[in-house]
Amino acid sequence: MLCVHAHPDDEAIWTGGTLAKYADEGARTAVVTCTWAQGTQRAAELERSLDILGAGKPRLLGYADARKPASAPGSPRFLDVPLDEAVGRVVEHIRQFKPDVVLTYDGYGSYGNPDHMQVHRVSMAAVEAAGYDQLYRDLGDPWRPRALYLATIPRSVVVSHWQAVFGTLPSPDQKLPGVPDEQVTTHLDVGQWAERKWAAMHAHASEVGRGASMTLLTSLPEQARAQMLANEWYRRVSYTGAPRTTLSEA
Repeated sequence: MLCVHAHPDDEAIWTGGTLAKYADEGARTAVVTCTWAQGTQRAAELERSLDILGAGKPRLLGYADARKPASAPGSPRFLDVPLDEAVGRVVEHIRQFKPDVVLTYDGYGSYGNPDHMQVHRVSMAAVEAAGYDQLYRDLGDPWRPRALYLATIPRSVVVSHWQAVFGTLPSPDQKLPGVPDEQVTTHLDVGQWAERKWAAMHAHASEVGRGASMTLLTSLPEQARAQMLANEWYRRVSYTGAPRTTLSEA
């Protein structure tokens, strides 16, 4: 199982329970992180998070976060990298690691983050391109993952949590995260691994102090927060001709 994420901490927030679950079940797991460079605080935090989740060492592409040039001094923003270059970097990791399953964000980047949306575009292209012997011929032998899963949230869950935090329903023109419930193909109950997921999130101390996604989670009522930590949802993308591999639902 190979996850492709935008920033350090996304591996824990969006796929932490899935990574821990499959590592405990004996699967090889790994994470490609497209922004931030080695030697930065967040790279060190990512290493601690991956150790907690059993997902190996960081695989940092070393590009800059769209909003933080200091994340990779002297390197271009991931958003500005030519698509062919970015796809090739991910193809190389796919061919090296040879995953059966690749996980990344849905088309809205889960909540509209521009780096997340670019990772979605790049990952979709890379999973397809990795299987062609005509493409990126100097980056290893072709490898076609058997399945691609897009991390998302059912819209009903988003609405209920919105109401819990703000005390009202979202307005009709609000751009909400997630997808309509019927588009969710896979639900994993990761409650058994929720404490490890929470610990991996807290490994990103700089983000805990700053707020961001951690602020949203800590502001939720305890029951709602427990639900978010104990459940992960995906949309499965099918590939014709590839043997079927399915994430097992608890």
